[in-house]
Amino acid sequence: MNRPALLSSVLLLAAQTGMAQEASGPLKQNWFDDPFFQVSAGLPACAMPEGPFYTAEERRMQTHSRLERGTSCWLAGKCTDSNAYRYDKPLAPKVRAALLAVPGVNKGSVWVMIQRRWVYLQGCVPNAALAKKLERAARALPDVETVVPDLMVGTRGKPPYPLAAK
Repeated sequence: MNRPALLSSVLLLAAQTGMAQEASGPLKQNWFDDPFFQVSAGLPACAMPEGPFYTAEERRMQTHSRLERGTSCWLAGKCTDSNAYRYDKPLAPKVRAALLAVPGVNKGSVWVMIQRRWVYLQGCVPNAALAKKLERAARALPDVETVVPDLMVGTRGKPPYPLAAK
């Protein structure tokens, strides 16, 4: 294939790919590399959380506030690191292990998102007692500042967390 024809083919493919991307909505990705993982999948009908996935525009809008929130912990004397988000990756395996140690966790569908030492528990559990046990297990870990228990009992109704796009 000659150069002009090859260039034309590449441009056509890029345009088609861009149109397909726009048709399904703007690309969302985990721009900030926040920990997001599933701990259990015992209730398959449970709606998957959106997680820390943002469009480029959402990322741009969040950048400033994330800088402020990340340093406020240090300025308040609650963190030794000047950026609270740097705690998240080392915290993730500890949170996973603590939650997996909770009896009955495999009967639910639970996802975890960690941002600036805040642990978000999202998904579905078979009963409120399990939700409380999971919350306590996460809250007991050093370096966890807050636990946000966005868990619903069962799989019926509207989840208390943003949903992943289908």
